[in-house]
Amino acid sequence: MKSINPATGQLIKEYATHPQAEVESILTKAEACVSEWKKVSISERAKPMMALASLLKKNKESYAKLITQEMGKRFTEAVSEIEKCAWGCEYYAENADEFLQDEVVKQEGRKSYISYQPLGLILAIMPWNFPFWQVIRFAAPNLMAGNGGLLKHASNVPGCALLLEKLFQEAGFPPYLFNTLMIGSERVASLIQDSRIKGVTLTGSLHAGSEVAKLAGQQIKKTVLELGGSDPYLILQDADLEKAVNACLQSRLINNGQSCIAAKRFIVEAPLYEAFVDKLHEKMQAIQMGDPMLKGTQLGPMASQPLRDELHSQVERSVALGARCLLGGKIPARDGFYYPATLLTEVVPEMPAFDEELFGPVACVIKARHEQEGIALANQSSFGLGAGVFTEDLKKGEHIARVELQAGLCFVNDFVKSDPRLPFGGIKQSGFGRELSKVGIHEFLNIKTVVMA
Repeated sequence: MKSINPATGQLIKEYATHPQAEVESILTKAEACVSEWKKVSISERAKPMMALASLLKKNKESYAKLITQEMGKRFTEAVSEIEKCAWGCEYYAENADEFLQDEVVKQEGRKSYISYQPLGLILAIMPWNFPFWQVIRFAAPNLMAGNGGLLKHASNVPGCALLLEKLFQEAGFPPYLFNTLMIGSERVASLIQDSRIKGVTLTGSLHAGSEVAKLAGQQIKKTVLELGGSDPYLILQDADLEKAVNACLQSRLINNGQSCIAAKRFIVEAPLYEAFVDKLHEKMQAIQMGDPMLKGTQLGPMASQPLRDELHSQVERSVALGARCLLGGKIPARDGFYYPATLLTEVVPEMPAFDEELFGPVACVIKARHEQEGIALANQSSFGLGAGVFTEDLKKGEHIARVELQAGLCFVNDFVKSDPRLPFGGIKQSGFGRELSKVGIHEFLNIKTVVMA
């Protein structure tokens, strides 16, 4: 596996993959470890989890630098990612006991209750775009619930993958409770088919999710899938223009535009359309692209050349079909995998910019004649991860978010973000199941009914 710096295109380090004999050894030891870990009290499980939070906070800049070097995230955002990981660890350490308590169900003359029991070893297939946070938001609830974790991380962030395993050990978790498997995607099928794996969670592409769901379904194994998104933000004519543009731009460019819940389609009611485009163009034009380690940089590189090439192809194909490129849209002549802040207008259905997920710093603006058409355009997508609505009529905004928009996360007058306290996940081809909150810790548990006659 190769670690390549996206800002320079230069090789950082090569890593050896695990031979099959070592994978087999890890699985055997991990299974034995989990059989003992599930007997440990929740209060005892919380101790290494809090220690992990402390390690993350203490060394956040060192870990953030590795994230930036391996996948190009701006350093300031990488520091925030590590801080969020510490928060996630603390949240589950402090709340798991409450979340896992038996729930009494009243029945006439019987003692009845719901008990939450761990399943065992859970395989996590994780992406590169949030190389620490994606792993922690899987591992923190599952380890607190009494499960064990096997991580198959993205192949372009091997340094992060190995460091995470080391941190769990340094925090005091038992050896082999959390393991990083250095294997390629071609070796995942045999893991899913292994009887020692009791569940699979994946964050990644629609294609990867479909393959994992098929394999897990053949084995009748529980899965949680968080796949792509083409998040629509509906900007109504009474929206606060400055607030809407600022939130939309921040969401579109977070993580250099490479986030499943980044705003991707801006659907603007006709009376506000021209003003929105002008304001967004003005602000995007001022974005400073450069070295992700520098404090003043607002846009860093994309994670790899193939990702950039695919994004550029989507832009060019959309323009060929009638979209108008007001800004960007050209690959810069410089080292690294940079792509400029790009603004497309006159976007309509059946263009890649409308129908597909654009995983990079490209904003697509769509005109809606009226509110109902805007809602219909927002929902005209195979995806259903996040969505937003901007309006000064809060009652209307809440109704649209709660009832009208087809997505797992709907925000009013703010951009979509994850929070340990709130369920995270999508519908339609954005996947199924939920991470985070009380809901997330229950995904890989046996929700057992116990009745005493």
